[in-house]
Amino acid sequence: MELPGLAFALWMFICLYAPVDGYPSGKVREACTTMIPCHGSSPQPSPEHTITVNGTEFKPGDNIEVHLFGPDFEGFFIQARDAEHLDSPAVGSFVLVDRRLSQLLTCGRTKNSAVSHTSKAKKKYVKVYWIAPGDAPKRVQFLATVVKKYKTFWVKIPGPIVSQPNALSPTTPLHATSEAISASHPISYLSKPFNASGCGSMKFCIRNPSSCDPESASCFFLSFQQEKSSVFIEMSGPSEGYLAFALSHDQWMGGDDAYLCVNENHHVHVSTAHLKGRSPPVLDSENALEDVSWRLVDGVLQCSFRRSIRLPTYKGRFNLDSSYYIFLADGEASEGGRIYKHHRQPLITNGIYNVTGLPQDIGGSRSPRLIKAHGALMFVAWITTVSIGVIVARFFKPVWSHSFLFGKEMWFQVHRMLMLTTLVLTSISFVLPFIYRGGWSKQAGFHPYLGCTVMALTIFQPLMAGFRPSRHAPRRQLFNWFHWSTGTTARILAVVTMFLGMDLPALDLPDPWDTYTMIGFVAWHVGTDLLLEIHSYCLVRKVEVIEDDRVQILQSLTSAEAEGRLFKQIVLTIYVCGNAVFLIAFLAAINQI
Repeated sequence: MELPGLAFALWMFICLYAPVDGYPSGKVREACTTMIPCHGSSPQPSPEHTITVNGTEFKPGDNIEVHLFGPDFEGFFIQARDAEHLDSPAVGSFVLVDRRLSQLLTCGRTKNSAVSHTSKAKKKYVKVYWIAPGDAPKRVQFLATVVKKYKTFWVKIPGPIVSQPNALSPTTPLHATSEAISASHPISYLSKPFNASGCGSMKFCIRNPSSCDPESASCFFLSFQQEKSSVFIEMSGPSEGYLAFALSHDQWMGGDDAYLCVNENHHVHVSTAHLKGRSPPVLDSENALEDVSWRLVDGVLQCSFRRSIRLPTYKGRFNLDSSYYIFLADGEASEGGRIYKHHRQPLITNGIYNVTGLPQDIGGSRSPRLIKAHGALMFVAWITTVSIGVIVARFFKPVWSHSFLFGKEMWFQVHRMLMLTTLVLTSISFVLPFIYRGGWSKQAGFHPYLGCTVMALTIFQPLMAGFRPSRHAPRRQLFNWFHWSTGTTARILAVVTMFLGMDLPALDLPDPWDTYTMIGFVAWHVGTDLLLEIHSYCLVRKVEVIEDDRVQILQSLTSAEAEGRLFKQIVLTIYVCGNAVFLIAFLAAINQI
């Protein structure tokens, strides 16, 4: 038996007798070398599926469009290898088009060097992009393993060969390969991600979250490093559409100097633009940027470029030796490079900064301070003061009926104080968005309408209370029902309004954490209310079953009141502490955005 035949027989023995199953999830790293699935049968001889690409030549950093298609198949495994040595490790990395059908795998030391299926659902067509590495061999061939059914599969289906017109020599630097976006400004491919070394000492950095590592997949990073009469700028973040930053004289969009890195068909185009109000950016016909480089890996877009500190011949470009607010935004882009409005509030620095001045390492906020204050005050009012005030009025009349504060029963004074505090907090919070927006917001959905309704009910409640009838008046019962129904309606609408407001772009608390936390608070309040209701009912039933003896009844009432007072005070203490936990959680989340 020849050596290749012996190796194949040995592989068949392992697959048949080793405890190895199929891989319907597509995580087939064990097949990285051989590309053979351990399905206990031999590969089919004549392939039914085809691999195609959109070009025959490539340079390092180029993207090659790869297609796999044919009759229905369940699984697949795609790699690119040195065409002269097909048994060598995988070459380059891939970028996905449809994450529902395909997933990236790491074979050997090369990250994302293979693509496989995500499930055994039948498919006819798969499209991915291959990114040529800086050390690519002169000729590269695409190979695919396709599984039609568990026992029916083809291994290493040969695909097209793509080649470099001129291979890089070992001494040639990577940035020497470029493609022109203009006659004088080449573009190159970044070989590795940015890092935060030098932030605050050699370069001015903005990071979100604060102090995050730009090599991570969740870090938005922007840095400026002055080099004589120019500034070298790096920008990265999790986005498969575009990243952009702008220099502004205020914290409002409009009249700003913007810089965009846009993913267009898996090529990143870097350009300057001018912002006019909230309209889409107007791209400049002339590009003032030099030394442009980019990288797009694992959903993280990175680009770097250089521009002169002063550009008097370019209209709309700000001088970099002045102070500005800095915006950092991300969003989606079409395959043709058209960008769409960012789906969340841009990151905005809390003050104006000179990026060529003293190096700093700062963060920013995706929520304006006035909106943060609006959210914080509403949470304080409707999570703490209202909820505690309602509990006190509903269940503590008999507990504190003999205690007085400033000449009135204690429960009433505490209730009134908490409700007036709610009115003040809600009123202050209500005007803040109007101050920030300068008027009515048409982009906030039902939130402002419900907010106005809650504000009206909040004002109506104390006005109605000021005209309440005396305790024994015939209309007192009618007042009690109106007072209760108005307050309950306001509380329900306030919770709905907060649910809607938490996901608006101007605040946008972490999702789904915010929803679950608000649901937890509602359950906490309703649970406490039910517990006290059940306890009150049990006390009444306990007194009713006592024999009809006046002394015994009085003794029982005294005992029941003492027992009820202690229980309710314990429940109220726990409830207040629980509300404080929810409030602190929300305020901490607001502070982090």
